[in-house]
Amino acid sequence: MRTLSGASRGTTGGGGRTRGALPSLGLVAGLLTLAACSGGGGAGAGDDGFTVLTSSYPLEYVVREVGGSRVEVINLTARGADSHATELTPRQVAALGGADLVVHLSGLQPGVDAALAQQQPEHLLDAAPLADREGDPHVWLDPGRMATLAGQVADRLTELDPSGASDHRAGARALVTELRALDEEYAAALAPCRGATLVTAHEAFGYLADAYGLEQVGIAGIDPHVEPSPARLRDVVDVVEGRGVRTVFFEATTSPRVAGTLAEDLGVATAVLHPVERVAEDETYPSLMRANLAALAAGLDCDGDG
Repeated sequence: MRTLSGASRGTTGGGGRTRGALPSLGLVAGLLTLAACSGGGGAGAGDDGFTVLTSSYPLEYVVREVGGSRVEVINLTARGADSHATELTPRQVAALGGADLVVHLSGLQPGVDAALAQQQPEHLLDAAPLADREGDPHVWLDPGRMATLAGQVADRLTELDPSGASDHRAGARALVTELRALDEEYAAALAPCRGATLVTAHEAFGYLADAYGLEQVGIAGIDPHVEPSPARLRDVVDVVEGRGVRTVFFEATTSPRVAGTLAEDLGVATAVLHPVERVAEDETYPSLMRANLAALAAGLDCDGDG
């Protein structure tokens, strides 16, 4: 059982708090307010509140949980939208300079990367150092890396909003506790599956596979919009047949056409994994990750032979 690395600065110590979800904020209204502000805010925004812009749902989730009611969080990617394809409007680009903090993961969203190069915020937390798989930004699918990010967010919020330090650190502690529980559930459920082959429609689940001893084999590469070559399909067929793979997983938010056809031709089952990017209003990071765990435990070869 690995030890989560997230209980670092900002995630230790006593105390706690009850943190309700913030009311849903209108994205356009929030950005209009930001664009009208002069300057980048700063440590403690007084009566105006402390505003954080995030560029994707997993980052929004962490900031909301750590910042709690002290922080107004505005996600630049609307719920249900494809985060990879996010393109900011001129007003959104201008808003980057008015936020107290921007939390982003460079390499995930080229459109946001370009906007940040054009309008650099005064305070930016880039989660990209957590991504150490070449070309793969999907770090949030490993709860341990999310715990590390929680500590980093707490550090930055404490630095920029020192009057809320105890709240931010309590938020991080609570989130790390939840992520630790999620990690332990994964580790226990997938322990019999170590070494199993995880065949996915595209290679979005490498961090999850690494964390729990699985071997990911993607029909397509990191980009789900690039069709696999005939040679790649032959390789995947050889893997499925040679290793006794019994399930091909495809993503909830992309077309199952290729994965479904391959599974049907090979006589194996299909199951859904969620990349936790394009998230509906009633979906949360913990609920989607637990749904993924149930699908993995049911669909993988957990007898040590696959």
